[in-house]
Amino acid sequence: MILLDNKTKRDINIKKLEELSKYLNISKDIELIITTDEEIKAINIEHRGVNKATDVLSFPLEDFEFMPLGSIVISLDSAKRAAKEYKHKVDDEISLLFLHGLLHLLGYDHEIDNGEMRKKEKEIVEHFNLPQSLIIRVTGE
Repeated sequence: MILLDNKTKRDINIKKLEELSKYLNISKDIELIITTDEEIKAINIEHRGVNKATDVLSFPLEDFEFMPLGSIVISLDSAKRAAKEYKHKVDDEISLLFLHGLLHLLGYDHEIDNGEMRKKEKEIVEHFNLPQSLIIRVTGE
């Protein structure tokens, strides 16, 4: 189940995000925070020491039986800009960002792996007929 904390006025299509979670056999709750560039920048400074806004952040939690899997924070401002730039729907961009964050919660890390996260992201993007994935946008692969 996705526990949504929507700090914006935009309606969020939770059903589509739940389908992504189900595809990955996620049985734990996931906290999803939809916010602004300003707030995600503050979170990024506090938790990563990076003084800039970003599109998505993931915070896995300890693996205890009744604990949520973790938290995903998405900047709606960033999602809107990317959707406009790549000419697709904002809901699709939010799905891509959620998927990217979810894979990080599951332990994938595109910065240090050998392409496993890119491969898994590509598989899911194709299965759900989503636009080009975040990793592919950045790497061009």
